[in-house]
Amino acid sequence: MQFETTVTVSSPGLGVPTVSSLRPALGGQRYSLELPGFGPVNVYADSRGAGRPLILTHSVNAAASAYEMKPVWDAYAGTRPVYALEWPGFGSSARPDIAYTRDLMTRSLLLLVAQLGTDVDVVSMSLGSEFAARAALQDPRIRSLALLSPSGLGTPRGSTQQANADDGGQRLYGTLNRFGTPLYALLRTRPVIELFLNPSFRGPVNVGLIDYAVETSRQPGAKYAPLYFISGQLFTPDAYADLYSKLTIPTVVLYDKDAFVNFARLPEFAALPGKSAVRIADTDGLPHWEKMLDVKVTLDAFWRANP
Repeated sequence: MQFETTVTVSSPGLGVPTVSSLRPALGGQRYSLELPGFGPVNVYADSRGAGRPLILTHSVNAAASAYEMKPVWDAYAGTRPVYALEWPGFGSSARPDIAYTRDLMTRSLLLLVAQLGTDVDVVSMSLGSEFAARAALQDPRIRSLALLSPSGLGTPRGSTQQANADDGGQRLYGTLNRFGTPLYALLRTRPVIELFLNPSFRGPVNVGLIDYAVETSRQPGAKYAPLYFISGQLFTPDAYADLYSKLTIPTVVLYDKDAFVNFARLPEFAALPGKSAVRIADTDGLPHWEKMLDVKVTLDAFWRANP
């Protein structure tokens, strides 16, 4: 297994670098921010370069971590300040046995923005896009959003999102919680993780992504947050009406096909002032892993148009 090289770069305002038993997902330096009522939330930081800081947020699934944003991190680290947040309950962030909510996730991003104390651009992925949109509605220092295959722009697809639409996911969570340990033991096996990732790749699944997903899913407390995701409780029932349609900042959606979400309302969203959608052709939910050059061209053009 190949380990990434860690670039140690101090980042003003983020306190003391943290140490974790989980190997680094990205370059830069790891820091922990204390989220009130929760505990430490992990942030990767590389403050080199100039310009508005860029915050990256990953998706939410049974084995999520900042490693999912590695192609974007590698493309921009050193050219502008870049920070990658790991949501509560994932990666090197704390994983206590508590209720994981949309508000908790949103507060973690707002904490990072407040800690940086300046305007930022945010790139979010999948369900993380809903948390980022919610944060942007609360803090004007989030100046733009770039959403990679975001959830919440179509009708519910699959049992996870449908459970939320039915009863907020309460019944499904109760069932899952009764079988939590053996269920998660199955979900974190390498074959199941590869099976889950396979629909998101047009070509072979990236081995490094599989390796890191296996490692992060074996950390103490790793089962707690995913149960809230699987039961649908982290999804906003009508994210388009409650979040996306209310955004007033420049926002671009990068998409193509996705086995887990659909984009039925994307044309409606893209017609709003300051909103746009760019198809990254021949990708299946992880455009930055298969077509990072196309993604970078799109992001660079978006930021040039919205300085």
